[in-house]
Amino acid sequence: MNPGLLLVVSGPAGVGKGTIVRKMMENDTKFVFSVSATSRVPRANESEGKNYYYKTREQFEEMIKNDELLEWVEYCGNYYGTPRDLVCREIEKGNVVILEIEVDGALNVKRLFPDCVLCFIIPPDFDELEKRLRGRGTDTEESIISRLSRAKEEFKYLDKYDYLVVNDSIENATQRFISIVQAEQMRTNRNQSLINKFKNI
Repeated sequence: MNPGLLLVVSGPAGVGKGTIVRKMMENDTKFVFSVSATSRVPRANESEGKNYYYKTREQFEEMIKNDELLEWVEYCGNYYGTPRDLVCREIEKGNVVILEIEVDGALNVKRLFPDCVLCFIIPPDFDELEKRLRGRGTDTEESIISRLSRAKEEFKYLDKYDYLVVNDSIENATQRFISIVQAEQMRTNRNQSLINKFKNI
Protein backbone atom coordinates (compact mmCIF):
# COMPACT_ATOMS: atom_id res chain seq x y z
CA MET A 1 0.00 0.00 0.00
CA ASN A 2 1.30 3.46 -0.90
CA PRO A 3 2.06 5.62 2.14
CA GLY A 4 -0.07 8.66 2.86
CA LEU A 5 1.21 12.11 2.07
CA LEU A 6 0.49 15.77 2.76
CA LEU A 7 0.80 17.76 -0.46
CA VAL A 8 0.80 21.53 0.05
CA VAL A 9 -0.08 23.51 -3.09
CA SER A 10 0.55 27.24 -3.55
CA GLY A 11 0.62 29.60 -6.49
CA PRO A 12 -0.43 33.09 -7.56
CA ALA A 13 -4.03 34.03 -8.36
CA GLY A 14 -4.96 33.01 -11.89
CA VAL A 15 -2.35 30.26 -12.25
CA GLY A 16 -4.97 27.48 -12.19
CA LYS A 17 -4.53 25.94 -8.70
CA GLY A 18 -8.18 25.08 -8.17
CA THR A 19 -8.64 23.54 -11.61
CA ILE A 20 -5.53 21.37 -11.25
CA VAL A 21 -6.52 20.21 -7.76
CA ARG A 22 -10.01 19.24 -9.01
CA LYS A 23 -8.47 17.36 -11.93
CA MET A 24 -6.17 15.43 -9.59
CA MET A 25 -9.09 14.45 -7.37
CA GLU A 26 -11.08 13.29 -10.41
CA ASN A 27 -8.09 11.17 -11.45
CA ASP A 28 -7.75 9.22 -8.18
CA THR A 29 -9.96 8.81 -5.09
CA LYS A 30 -6.78 8.65 -2.98
CA PHE A 31 -6.49 12.42 -3.37
CA VAL A 32 -8.38 14.15 -0.55
CA PHE A 33 -8.87 17.91 -0.29
CA SER A 34 -8.19 19.35 3.16
CA VAL A 35 -11.19 21.41 4.30
CA SER A 36 -10.24 24.39 6.47
CA ALA A 37 -11.88 25.57 9.66
CA THR A 38 -13.07 29.17 9.98
CA SER A 39 -14.76 31.47 12.45
CA ARG A 40 -16.51 33.16 9.52
CA VAL A 41 -20.29 32.82 9.25
CA PRO A 42 -21.29 30.47 6.40
CA ARG A 43 -22.66 32.05 3.24
CA ALA A 44 -26.00 30.99 1.76
CA ASN A 45 -24.51 28.53 -0.75
CA GLU A 46 -21.94 27.00 1.64
CA SER A 47 -22.22 23.83 3.72
CA GLU A 48 -20.48 22.36 6.77
CA GLY A 49 -17.62 20.02 5.91
CA LYS A 50 -17.65 20.88 2.21
CA ASN A 51 -16.61 24.52 2.10
CA TYR A 52 -15.38 24.90 5.69
CA TYR A 53 -15.77 23.58 9.20
CA TYR A 54 -17.58 26.49 10.83
CA LYS A 55 -16.59 27.38 14.39
CA THR A 56 -17.41 30.20 16.75
CA ARG A 57 -14.54 32.53 17.53
CA GLU A 58 -14.32 30.96 20.99
CA GLN A 59 -14.23 27.42 19.55
CA PHE A 60 -11.48 28.41 17.11
CA GLU A 61 -9.39 30.01 19.83
CA GLU A 62 -9.78 26.82 21.85
CA MET A 63 -8.46 24.85 18.86
CA ILE A 64 -5.43 27.18 18.72
CA LYS A 65 -4.85 26.78 22.46
CA ASN A 66 -5.06 22.96 22.22
CA ASP A 67 -2.66 22.81 19.22
CA GLU A 68 -5.38 21.29 17.03
CA LEU A 69 -4.34 23.20 13.89
CA LEU A 70 -1.45 22.64 11.49
CA GLU A 71 -1.54 26.34 10.65
CA TRP A 72 -3.87 29.27 11.12
CA VAL A 73 -4.21 32.95 10.24
CA GLU A 74 -6.52 35.80 11.17
CA TYR A 75 -7.75 37.59 8.06
CA CYS A 76 -10.29 40.44 7.92
CA GLY A 77 -11.43 39.75 11.47
CA ASN A 78 -11.95 36.00 11.02
CA TYR A 79 -9.80 32.96 11.77
CA TYR A 80 -8.88 30.38 9.11
CA GLY A 81 -6.89 27.22 9.77
CA THR A 82 -6.15 23.59 8.93
CA PRO A 83 -7.41 20.98 11.43
CA ARG A 84 -4.51 18.69 12.33
CA ASP A 85 -6.57 15.62 13.25
CA LEU A 86 -8.39 15.44 9.91
CA VAL A 87 -5.15 15.68 7.94
CA CYS A 88 -3.38 13.04 10.05
CA ARG A 89 -6.33 10.67 9.88
CA GLU A 90 -6.44 10.75 6.07
CA ILE A 91 -2.66 10.31 5.81
CA GLU A 92 -2.86 7.26 8.10
CA LYS A 93 -5.42 5.78 5.69
CA GLY A 94 -2.80 6.06 2.93
CA ASN A 95 -4.47 9.01 1.22
CA VAL A 96 -2.79 12.03 -0.34
CA VAL A 97 -4.14 15.10 1.44
CA ILE A 98 -4.06 18.27 -0.68
CA LEU A 99 -3.75 21.54 1.19
CA GLU A 100 -4.16 24.62 -1.01
CA ILE A 101 -2.83 27.63 0.89
CA GLU A 102 -0.74 30.77 0.45
CA VAL A 103 3.02 31.01 0.90
CA ASP A 104 3.01 32.10 4.57
CA GLY A 105 0.76 29.23 5.62
CA ALA A 106 2.67 26.72 3.48
CA LEU A 107 6.02 27.57 5.07
CA ASN A 108 4.43 27.37 8.50
CA VAL A 109 3.05 23.89 7.73
CA LYS A 110 6.51 22.78 6.57
CA ARG A 111 7.98 23.99 9.86
CA LEU A 112 5.36 22.14 11.93
CA PHE A 113 4.98 19.11 9.62
CA PRO A 114 8.43 18.61 7.98
CA ASP A 115 7.30 15.47 6.15
CA CYS A 116 4.91 17.44 3.91
CA VAL A 117 5.72 18.16 0.27
CA LEU A 118 5.58 21.80 -0.86
CA CYS A 119 4.62 22.41 -4.50
CA PHE A 120 4.36 25.81 -6.17
CA ILE A 121 2.44 26.20 -9.42
CA ILE A 122 3.99 28.70 -11.82
CA PRO A 123 2.83 29.96 -15.23
CA PRO A 124 5.06 29.48 -18.29
CA ASP A 125 5.98 33.17 -17.92
CA PHE A 126 4.72 36.32 -16.20
CA ASP A 127 2.96 37.66 -19.32
CA GLU A 128 0.89 34.48 -19.46
CA LEU A 129 -0.21 34.98 -15.85
CA GLU A 130 -1.41 38.50 -16.64
CA LYS A 131 -3.19 37.19 -19.75
CA ARG A 132 -5.02 34.55 -17.69
CA LEU A 133 -6.05 37.05 -15.02
CA ARG A 134 -7.42 39.42 -17.65
CA GLY A 135 -9.05 36.54 -19.51
CA ARG A 136 -11.16 35.59 -16.49
CA GLY A 137 -13.13 38.80 -16.87
CA THR A 138 -13.96 38.85 -13.15
CA ASP A 139 -11.35 41.26 -11.80
CA THR A 140 -11.13 45.04 -11.86
CA GLU A 141 -7.98 46.67 -13.21
CA GLU A 142 -7.02 47.58 -9.65
CA SER A 143 -7.49 43.97 -8.55
CA ILE A 144 -5.41 42.64 -11.46
CA ILE A 145 -2.53 45.01 -10.66
CA SER A 146 -2.73 44.04 -6.99
CA ARG A 147 -2.72 40.30 -7.79
CA LEU A 148 0.24 40.64 -10.15
CA SER A 149 2.13 42.60 -7.50
CA ARG A 150 1.34 39.90 -4.94
CA ALA A 151 2.55 37.23 -7.40
CA LYS A 152 5.94 38.96 -7.63
CA GLU A 153 6.20 38.83 -3.83
CA GLU A 154 5.26 35.13 -3.79
CA PHE A 155 7.86 34.29 -6.45
CA LYS A 156 10.58 35.41 -4.02
CA TYR A 157 9.84 32.25 -1.99
CA LEU A 158 10.09 29.73 -4.84
CA ASP A 159 13.35 28.26 -3.56
CA LYS A 160 11.63 27.39 -0.25
CA TYR A 161 9.43 24.86 -2.06
CA ASP A 162 10.29 21.25 -2.86
CA TYR A 163 8.88 21.29 -6.41
CA LEU A 164 7.87 23.77 -9.10
CA VAL A 165 5.02 22.71 -11.37
CA VAL A 166 4.71 24.62 -14.64
CA ASN A 167 1.08 24.98 -15.72
CA ASP A 168 1.42 25.21 -19.47
CA SER A 169 -1.75 23.11 -19.73
CA ILE A 170 -4.05 21.59 -17.11
CA GLU A 171 -3.37 18.06 -18.37
CA ASN A 172 0.43 18.46 -18.26
CA ALA A 173 0.43 20.12 -14.85
CA THR A 174 -1.86 17.43 -13.41
CA GLN A 175 0.42 14.69 -14.72
CA ARG A 176 3.44 16.44 -13.21
CA PHE A 177 1.72 16.47 -9.83
CA ILE A 178 0.88 12.78 -10.09
CA SER A 179 4.53 12.02 -10.95
CA ILE A 180 5.67 13.99 -7.89
CA VAL A 181 3.28 12.05 -5.64
CA GLN A 182 4.41 8.69 -7.06
CA ALA A 183 8.08 9.58 -6.56
CA GLU A 184 7.50 10.86 -3.01
CA GLN A 185 5.58 7.70 -2.08
CA MET A 186 8.59 5.60 -3.15
CA ARG A 187 11.08 7.50 -0.97
CA THR A 188 12.86 5.19 1.44
CA ASN A 189 11.99 7.32 4.48
CA ARG A 190 8.28 6.71 3.77
CA ASN A 191 8.64 2.94 3.41
CA GLN A 192 10.34 1.70 6.57
CA SER A 193 8.07 -1.33 6.94
CA LEU A 194 8.86 -2.40 3.38
CA ILE A 195 12.57 -1.88 3.99
CA ASN A 196 12.41 -3.99 7.15
CA LYS A 197 10.57 -6.72 5.27
CA PHE A 198 13.45 -7.12 2.83
CA LYS A 199 16.29 -6.47 5.25
CA ASN A 200 15.03 -9.26 7.51
CA ILE A 201 14.85 -11.99 4.87
